[in-house]
Amino acid sequence: MVQNLLFQGLVGLTGAMYLWLIAAGLTLIFGVLRVLNFAHGSLYMLGAYFALSASLWMHQGFWPALAVAAVGVGVLGVLLEVVFVRPIYRLAIAYQLLLTFAFVLIFNDAVKMVWGPLYQAPPMPAGLGGSVVVLGRPYPVYNLFILLAGVVVAAALWLVFDLTPWGRAVRAAASDREMAAALGVNVPRLFSQVFGVGAGLAGLGGALTVPMQTVSPGMGENVVVDAFVVVVIGGLGNLWGAFVGALLVGLLQAYGTLFVPVFDLALAFIVMAAVLIWRPAGLFGRSG
Repeated sequence: MVQNLLFQGLVGLTGAMYLWLIAAGLTLIFGVLRVLNFAHGSLYMLGAYFALSASLWMHQGFWPALAVAAVGVGVLGVLLEVVFVRPIYRLAIAYQLLLTFAFVLIFNDAVKMVWGPLYQAPPMPAGLGGSVVVLGRPYPVYNLFILLAGVVVAAALWLVFDLTPWGRAVRAAASDREMAAALGVNVPRLFSQVFGVGAGLAGLGGALTVPMQTVSPGMGENVVVDAFVVVVIGGLGNLWGAFVGALLVGLLQAYGTLFVPVFDLALAFIVMAAVLIWRPAGLFGRSG
């Protein structure tokens, strides 16, 4: 019994790392730019399709496909920020939601035009297939890789945003963009870079899911709902809150499937509601 519980927890941690990779970019963009990017799930979907194209059409390996997805979606994110998002920074949040939701529809149709409406299932990358015995049960090697990837991304974000001049400039602009501009920070360029990094994280998350699920139009719509739950629980704009929120939601989904399978989808929303009642700004968020 204990082994089964621990194994299910390991499954939950794998799901949490997928959520973290998506939620990190979402909360980063909001934390710095104050933009709720509802199209973040579509960027995740594009990352999956970019990786699919790189691995199948361009005959590249798994690692180059990850780079193509992250960089390609990151560049697309910069273009979106410069052309469409920048003019609405100071408008009401409803305009942000309408604009980014419009891109959900645009990207879904664009994917159907370029890649077709069919579900596609790429092969498992060489060296990451098969399984190992963990707690007496077989566990996919690729899931262990995802666990490692999530931790590596978290460590990389900590290094960049806490220990580099660029990261300090980002935190300064997020705290007070007018003061940062007065100190010589090119705030518009910095915002474009941050939006590109957040989009690139979504693209990377999409690329990493390719070997584990079918790639299809609209695949980002469900995951962005879970990502919003994660960032709301952790605190909008707080990276470490998103990490903890992803762990919490991933474990809730895993143990909910085990103990209350007919009710598991509601557990994360119940916890989110409880957190909002107790701490409206989220577990790690700051009021105001």
